[in-house]
Amino acid sequence: MGRSHCLRPSAAPMSDPRSFRSFAEFYPFYLAEHSDRRNRRLHFAGSTLVLLCLAAGLWWGQPLMVPLALLCGYGFAWFGHFVFEKNKPASFKRPLYSFMGDWVMYKDLWTGRLPL
Repeated sequence: MGRSHCLRPSAAPMSDPRSFRSFAEFYPFYLAEHSDRRNRRLHFAGSTLVLLCLAAGLWWGQPLMVPLALLCGYGFAWFGHFVFEKNKPASFKRPLYSFMGDWVMYKDLWTGRLPL
């Protein structure tokens, strides 16, 4: 028997999004999963369209803008992951942290902390 029987579930590889115990631990992983500039640009465009769809839906009282917002946000992001990053979006394993990461990265792109 090796030493692996002593490992706790929290000792999972850091490439597994489920291994992070806080968003602060998760965000550097999230950024590494968005290293391709084209993917970040698609996320930025998708997030901007989400905000525009939601604002338009509120302005015109159109609840059908919510599904359109989701389609824009996830569609642009997932396309970037599958086509440019060649990875699976973290939203499949850590949906809340991934959602939070989308908006923190969006802010970081707007403020110039990350290159667009």
